[in-house]
Amino acid sequence: MVHGPWSVVTMDHGLWTRDKLAILMPPTVDPAPICEHPLRAVAFSPARGCPIFFSHPPAVLHTSFRVFAVLSALAACTRSDASARAAAGSVAASSASAAPAPVALPHDSISDLADRGRIAGDSTASVWLIMASDFQCPFCKQWHDESFGRIMHNYVSTGKIRLAYVNYPLSIHPNAVPASEAAMCSSVQNKFWPMHDALFATQGKWESMRDPSPVFDSLAKAIGDDPAAYHVCVSKHLTLPLIQADHDRARQAGARSTPTFFIGGTMLEGAQPYANFQAAIDSALAHAHAGTPATAR
Repeated sequence: MVHGPWSVVTMDHGLWTRDKLAILMPPTVDPAPICEHPLRAVAFSPARGCPIFFSHPPAVLHTSFRVFAVLSALAACTRSDASARAAAGSVAASSASAAPAPVALPHDSISDLADRGRIAGDSTASVWLIMASDFQCPFCKQWHDESFGRIMHNYVSTGKIRLAYVNYPLSIHPNAVPASEAAMCSSVQNKFWPMHDALFATQGKWESMRDPSPVFDSLAKAIGDDPAAYHVCVSKHLTLPLIQADHDRARQAGARSTPTFFIGGTMLEGAQPYANFQAAIDSALAHAHAGTPATAR
């Protein structure tokens, strides 16, 4: 087991432990590449979101997922893994294999606070909805606007499930990493979800800006962040290691676009209708209550 804000366990079921995520890595993989050619254009669609472009297509693609913790996201945007990590300030892309090596995760007070802040719901809930998302992705905003509030009201606020956000900023979105830093630095102050909502609400304002930091600073002030602590966190990129770790873990778990959601044994991609999430969550809850594992699909 690798310990950290998002830990990977090598057992049949993964689950959030206390305030940290433990997710099972896929035991099998489909070796077929996602894209036939690294430069081939892939059409966007709400059902799939924004596609990822791989300069070196990974081996971890469609697979049987055993993820007990569940994320919810539908429409997805994608990018090459190499360029994605470069955008996040990574030194080199992780190599993918049939049994990918666990990614080292940051473990410090800032990362721990940021990690805990992006989790919503009753700590006793047995079902997780985990969403791998990008704040600049238009499909992520679409899902947020159409389904997020209903998920929160019907399942999270009622104590039925826990919800967690995993950062998967794409290189095709130049302001995605700064937006993730704004959200995670707010998470350090336990204000992740207000910033999460504010970033999607104002996406049209900052998405094309050369420097979106003035907008992010104003949002942080509006939600009640301590300005000095927020500035130190953002200017020193204190949450960037956690964002990088999020990206690598999401990719290893099979996410290939944003948003991607994991619910029980089900992975959903793109801004699908709320009814699809409702069905997946209700199925996972039924299996959890019956004490039987959800069927991976």
